[in-house]
Amino acid sequence: MEPVMGAKLAYYLLVFPISKLPFWGIYLLSDLLYGVFRIFPYRKKVIEGNIRRSFPEKTDREINALVRQFYRHFTDILAEGIKNLSISKEELQRRYTVKNPKVMEELYQRQKSVLLVSGHYNNWEWLITSQNFQFPHQAMGIGMPLTSKFWDKKVNERRERYGMIVVHAKNFREKFREQEGNPIAILTLSDQSPGDARKSYWMEFLNQQTAVLFGAEQLAHEYGFSVVFYHTRKVKRGYYELELQLITDTPETMQWGEITEAHTHLLEKAILEQPAYWLWSHKRWKRTIPEDLEELKREQKQKFEERFPSVTGTNNI
Repeated sequence: MEPVMGAKLAYYLLVFPISKLPFWGIYLLSDLLYGVFRIFPYRKKVIEGNIRRSFPEKTDREINALVRQFYRHFTDILAEGIKNLSISKEELQRRYTVKNPKVMEELYQRQKSVLLVSGHYNNWEWLITSQNFQFPHQAMGIGMPLTSKFWDKKVNERRERYGMIVVHAKNFREKFREQEGNPIAILTLSDQSPGDARKSYWMEFLNQQTAVLFGAEQLAHEYGFSVVFYHTRKVKRGYYELELQLITDTPETMQWGEITEAHTHLLEKAILEQPAYWLWSHKRWKRTIPEDLEELKREQKQKFEERFPSVTGTNNI
């Protein structure tokens, strides 16, 4: 069977029909997946290794408990991701709420476009789908295309059904220009492993040197975007609350690395509060630390300052 045909059959005959199940059915699916993962643990070595390096003080018993908690939450996220394909606007409004929407409303009134920055923590798919009606800004999300063109098209069609515009890294500037004069809010998940260790921002994160994507900081300086971190808390199973924190509305006053340090440390704080809710199955630390790291940092800082001369002022961190 050709890959595209197999993907179509899987989507139309299995995945999308499952998304139509009521929530009790969705969480029954999650419970079944959790049972499967207890027998055949998904990426267990990656998960355990990430947790051990991040929490060197934890005992084996504590680590094993955290791994179980992660699988319990992870299967909920998988099931909720399937539900996301058909969940109604009304259901999203009830289950995914914003604690302090005035942060975005005030920026919109000032005609300020925004970078919404966070990571793969709690349920990010429901924000992608609901963002355009959660905030007054036109919602945009930047992501890399999925390997399967069919799944990439279908998933993004469902993400965009309430007004979100999904753009890929290759065409986002063109899409920005199309919205000229209309404040936009760009969703960026900046916690995945960068593709190039030498183009990354290196910093201490979860007790280890970590390569961090620098794109959000560059976009903020290039376009003058305000930067807002969002923290998604799990209220109870199937219910989330999002809290906003302004990092800066004057990126031109920020020095090299300040924005990246700020949003990464805020994510780290959220992880330390409730570690089971982060995506530990991702190979987050697969980039090798450059041997000339200090020299690399000096070069990066110099190039950044040449491109974006900072304006003396007070930042909002």
